[in-house]
Amino acid sequence: MIKSSFVRGAFMVALLCSGSAAFAQSTPYSADWFKAFQWRSIGPFRGGRSIASSGSPSRPNEYYFGAVGGGLWKTTDGGDTWKAVTDGQLKSSSVGAVAVSESNPDVIYIGMGEVCLRGNIMQGDGVYKSSDAGKTWKHVGLGDSQIISRIRIDPRDPDNVFVAAFGHPAAPNEERGVYHSTDGGATWKKVLFRDDKTGAVDLSMDRNNPKVLYAALWQAYRVSYQMSSGGPGSGIFKTEDGGDHWTELTRNPGLPKGVIGRIGVSVSGADSNRVYAQIEAEDGGLFRSDDAGKSWNKVNDQRKLRQRAFYYTHIFADPKDKDTVYGLNVGFYKSTDGGKTFKITLHPPHGDNHDLWIDPNNPQRMVTSDDGGAAVSVNGGKTWSRQDFATAQLYHVATTKDFPYQVCGAQQDNSTICVSSEKQRRQFGLDPMRVMYEVGGGESGYIAPSPIDPNIFYAGSQGALLSRFDRQTKQERDVEVYPRFFSGEAASTLPDRWQWTFPIVFSPFDPNTLYTSSQFLYKTTNQGQSWQKMSPDLTKHDPKTLGDSGGPITHDMNGPEIFATIFTIAPSRKEAGTIWIGSDDG
Repeated sequence: MIKSSFVRGAFMVALLCSGSAAFAQSTPYSADWFKAFQWRSIGPFRGGRSIASSGSPSRPNEYYFGAVGGGLWKTTDGGDTWKAVTDGQLKSSSVGAVAVSESNPDVIYIGMGEVCLRGNIMQGDGVYKSSDAGKTWKHVGLGDSQIISRIRIDPRDPDNVFVAAFGHPAAPNEERGVYHSTDGGATWKKVLFRDDKTGAVDLSMDRNNPKVLYAALWQAYRVSYQMSSGGPGSGIFKTEDGGDHWTELTRNPGLPKGVIGRIGVSVSGADSNRVYAQIEAEDGGLFRSDDAGKSWNKVNDQRKLRQRAFYYTHIFADPKDKDTVYGLNVGFYKSTDGGKTFKITLHPPHGDNHDLWIDPNNPQRMVTSDDGGAAVSVNGGKTWSRQDFATAQLYHVATTKDFPYQVCGAQQDNSTICVSSEKQRRQFGLDPMRVMYEVGGGESGYIAPSPIDPNIFYAGSQGALLSRFDRQTKQERDVEVYPRFFSGEAASTLPDRWQWTFPIVFSPFDPNTLYTSSQFLYKTTNQGQSWQKMSPDLTKHDPKTLGDSGGPITHDMNGPEIFATIFTIAPSRKEAGTIWIGSDDG
């Protein structure tokens, strides 16, 4: 708690709960007062992040995608409209894997949790199954896996299914590796396991012989202040008997010699001897085998396929042409010469690409997942369906003082966005995209609407960005406290440590006073023209939490890893001059 303008000692953190004295004295109310209220969606009708999608060869207009915060979505008209199909039936919300049975497309399996280990992921609770094309769902196990990275179904038997479980992202656990079920998920057998720090990150099944699978294991973890990708646990494995026995390929001729990180693997449906592996390593890149994994050649080491390896490392072989292969990263790349060059760039509606399903009978049909949701193409990626479904991930929510009031938030991998509290009526021909607007800032920030002028917004984003936006004049100006955009720098090198999503809060007593924070508390009383430091460092700032992140191979410092910051600010609403703050390191 900060009282007056400066603190010369330690700070206090208050934990308020329903049993506290403050709440005990509140006026009682009847729950009946709220029975008439119902939730309704007001948007924004703009897709959010997805890392899993799938389709059906026998139902050309039917596709599914998993939203990392909104369950599973389905289209039956080729991506023109989408509908959430798991609402109220799941105990976790982040879908990280989805697979549709080819022999019975009514059977769908989904795996929960996110294996693209960014700083703001949600863990899951295992595997769910639907036997009626997504109408109803049943939990079928692996509840302590937290992250399911891939599901593969035998194209001839919907009950023969394999699951790649990554496990806990922040701690060792036993429920990880590759699991196999022959009874549709009623029981599972762990068939590939390295250790309690290494999980399975990818699986590829040979369509010509479903007993042959390739699995990628990944030794990695992520905590609030550090991401680690790579170690002795990572590797490539192959089974030829449906998972009963596995052979490690990691050090076969032609593959990297040093530390291995994340791996993506894909066997060609056109030629069972052709296998592709995208490998994170100092001497990594795209590797190709033409003898079913016995030996390999590095065919490409372009950085566009290797950047931010923990978040991408995705490779997909074409089912009909062994020389066509897709590499997904920030961009969406296609090779037609066996991976030697990726001269073709496809352009789905959004960037940051994570998953791809290709119709095994017609490669012109595909569905992809990216940080804007899912998109369908029926012409090999020349054109794509829109991403106008309400699956946006919003970091914070703020409302304005005008009427109808505006509801604003900062969307992951997009801009800030505001929508009206009024119902958006598609049936009257109103395009929802036309009633949304940005208010400065960026993807990860707080938004603080002015308490006195509904046209003024303060919004933040990664790298300490803080802007003032006037909705009436459309003028935006930079008012950040410390004008230095940082990326790739360890927290220990920064004079001010600004979190990916730092707080921006108005005083409830003075509408001209605005607070924000790094490890220091700041305030402005002149709309950001100048800032006054209000406190010393109010964190533990343990050096162990302020170092480099992302190793041991590909280092990554992009903002979420910045630790030892003031993570929340709460000026008292009862006593002027009293401010409560909480740090992320205790």
